[in-house]
Amino acid sequence: MKKYSNKLAAMMLAAALGTATLPFHVLQADAAQAPLAAQDIEQAVQGLSQLRVMQGYQDGTMGITSPITRAELAKMLVLAFGLEGKAETEPSFTDVKSNAWYERYATELVALDIMQAPDGRFDPRGSVTHAELVQMVSKALKRDAKSVDYWAERFYSEEGHATRGQAAYLISIAHDAIPSEKAKITSVRALNAITLIVTFDAPLTSDDEAFAKAKEDFKFNDGLALTNMPRLKTGSISTYIVPTSVQKPGTSYTLTYKGKTAGTFTGNSTKLDMTEARQVTQDTFELEALKENGVVDYGYVISAYSGGRGANAFVLDENNSADGKVYQIISSGQAREVTITPAGGQPIVAKYVPFTQSTDGKQEPKFRLPEGQTLTPGVTYTISSDWAQIANPSFVAGSFAPLDIVGDEAVSDSSIAITLSEDPGDELFSGRSVELTDADGNQHIATYKYSSRKGAVGIFDLTQESKLKPGSTYTIKPVGEWAGETDASLTVN
Repeated sequence: MKKYSNKLAAMMLAAALGTATLPFHVLQADAAQAPLAAQDIEQAVQGLSQLRVMQGYQDGTMGITSPITRAELAKMLVLAFGLEGKAETEPSFTDVKSNAWYERYATELVALDIMQAPDGRFDPRGSVTHAELVQMVSKALKRDAKSVDYWAERFYSEEGHATRGQAAYLISIAHDAIPSEKAKITSVRALNAITLIVTFDAPLTSDDEAFAKAKEDFKFNDGLALTNMPRLKTGSISTYIVPTSVQKPGTSYTLTYKGKTAGTFTGNSTKLDMTEARQVTQDTFELEALKENGVVDYGYVISAYSGGRGANAFVLDENNSADGKVYQIISSGQAREVTITPAGGQPIVAKYVPFTQSTDGKQEPKFRLPEGQTLTPGVTYTISSDWAQIANPSFVAGSFAPLDIVGDEAVSDSSIAITLSEDPGDELFSGRSVELTDADGNQHIATYKYSSRKGAVGIFDLTQESKLKPGSTYTIKPVGEWAGETDASLTVN
């Protein structure tokens, strides 16, 4: 980390605060992640001071190089993120006096599980490690830890303890990342044929991110449409990956957001580079994309998914680059289609199978033929698309024997667990259904619950609010040929 003196930084801060009040500018994490400098801390401290989140010492200094105490951090977090009155319980402490200046802040954060007080010991004068600071800010903001960790890279060290200046810098960035229902678009550009990069002046609220609401808010001319919800990029303050229907190259589009013109962009002709098409079942095939080829699925670079992606999750900077490589981004597969043409035959439209584009650590979105159709063994099929460029688009269909249903179990009065003879891999349960028939001939349909697969077992939910009756026995058969014929039966206790 770049060295700077407390005296120098204090002088710079004093000079800045002695001028006319300045607006609290949005602090964006530096794309190059340069070491934290005095002016960065000066700006952060100035902003937090204006918000009355941070106060100086009696000697007139801000103590920016002093280790921040847990009591000081508690106050800053509560005030910065508006957490006063949010706790529903009041924990008791063995080392905090009821009239202590920090008591109400400590109470809020421990009750909200943002700070810990094992055995009632808050340790108000204790120091805070960089790792602890990241976790606390992440919880207070309700933002993924990977983003907050990225913002802290400019000063972070594994064994480091946070100073007041470092805490101010990180909290000021996180404060800019508080969602707002009044967020406005500041820029929009087409990244590829099905993806926009849209930046707001603040992150969207969860209500405004929801697909139904976003579809009302995002409007385009010339037939272009939103195809799924906007997704906040990991590590960004308020930049979103926005999936659209296929853009017309060269067409001038206008984006209207919440009834107001928000920007214009030109339709992008760039198709996503996919490596290979290959069959995976008798009615389903996949398109492979490789990270090493500079293509990444949005599931690995968005805030909402970063916690569950492990080592596969990473941060792209504002230029969509990481480790010196610029990446293409595959946005949501929702509503995507491709054309599959058999040699000597007519083209067939195949639709994307939900939740299959980045599973099991792979980038292999699946596409399925229309209900009842299957791939003919020995026939060569070629895939074409108006949004993807496939290096090896053809394959010779093989014979795929469907897996058998070998087990079933009622997990509730409206859900059953289906076990196949082998792990189907990825999410090949997706879009499948089974039929349950009781002794009286009454039939029910249960459909696969997306992303519920654990190995060979998937959960299926009954449709139309149907319920399983205690004491009844049901025979179970697959709807269609996705699973083999079976004599499976289910008795509900």
